[in-house]
Amino acid sequence: MTASTGADRAAPAGGFRRAVRAAWERLESPVAPYYLILGATVLLTVFGLVMVLSASSVELLTRGGSPYSAFVNQAVFAAVGAIGAVVASQLPVVWWKRLAFPIYAVAIVLLAAVMQFGVTIGGNKNWLSFAGITLQPSELAKLALVLVGGAVLTRKRPLIAQARHALIPYVFPLALIAIGLVMAGQDLGTTLVLGLIVGTALFVAGMRLRVFGIFAAIVATLAVVGVATRGSRMSRINAWMGSCSDVHADGCWQKVHGLYAMADGGWWGVGLGASREKWSWLPEAHNDFIFAIVGEELGLPGTLVLLALYVALAFGCYRLIVLSRDNFVRITTAATMVWIIGQAAINIGSVTGLLPIIGIPLPLLSSGGSALITTLIALGMLLSFARNEPQCKRMLGSRPSLLRSAMAVLPARGNRS
Repeated sequence: MTASTGADRAAPAGGFRRAVRAAWERLESPVAPYYLILGATVLLTVFGLVMVLSASSVELLTRGGSPYSAFVNQAVFAAVGAIGAVVASQLPVVWWKRLAFPIYAVAIVLLAAVMQFGVTIGGNKNWLSFAGITLQPSELAKLALVLVGGAVLTRKRPLIAQARHALIPYVFPLALIAIGLVMAGQDLGTTLVLGLIVGTALFVAGMRLRVFGIFAAIVATLAVVGVATRGSRMSRINAWMGSCSDVHADGCWQKVHGLYAMADGGWWGVGLGASREKWSWLPEAHNDFIFAIVGEELGLPGTLVLLALYVALAFGCYRLIVLSRDNFVRITTAATMVWIIGQAAINIGSVTGLLPIIGIPLPLLSSGGSALITTLIALGMLLSFARNEPQCKRMLGSRPSLLRSAMAVLPARGNRS
């Protein structure tokens, strides 16, 4: 009887271990990066469309407009971004190397145009507006620095241990010009993300830690100066460090109401569409603070699902870096991963009070066309990298297409009676 009981207990444990081992083997498969990045991207984009509709509808209705206008705009941007991602995923790696400097040149021209013809929104001069369309060139600058970093540092790899070769020309002048133009528009949040991209590219390329530390210290100093020279930023820092006992104090209103939204949601949320804070209480509910609405309406399960999707995306990028032997792919993938996941971490940290409010959107969720389209194109680029890895390409090529699988169930022409 005892032996039988022991065997009964061992069987489920052994089955669980086998299931875990099988799952891990799938994650280590050469096609895992492709499917992880593709699946996480699609699910995050759909999740974002649902939450933009929920978070924006009430405020638009109270303004006398259509409650669906923000959702429709975001859906159009998602469709354009999806087309861009599909095209990007079909380009071979060599074409991304060729496009690096043209994309950088376009980004710099647009950033320079912002200085002359730009529109100021929320205190930041970081937008171009023409024919009723508003563009944010700094989003393209993120992709440009990712690609230029991969192209330049791959060529410099044999000399990367020397500081001057690591920093010139990627940091000085290429990155410095782009970051300087964004800083001139007073957009500190995007400046920090650009700094993360550049730092990641240098680190993955193999820059010496001593030089990397000096670079990080310079970036940190510039960030401190940027905060100290503008009153609105200092008020956000003070609100983050203080208790915000007076909700009307500078920098406190958005922080407090973001925390109210998370607290109202509790464990299980108040239900999709039932947020109270989106009734003109929480500023930027469908943009920078959309995570607070997710927490309020969908509770802990909703926030955990969202975090799991970002983790899946990060793991897919990590596996692509590990599997690839192309330094351009490794550097570019790492910089893109830190751009998207780092920006998500900063946004979520700002909403939950772990970080001061910086004012950057949540990738693939927040309302905004430039950010969504550029991010989808960047993820399409990663899909191109993944599907062009030799083992992944061979495995994907050996699998029947969806159309071929569907046609296989139809009777052959000669067998029809």
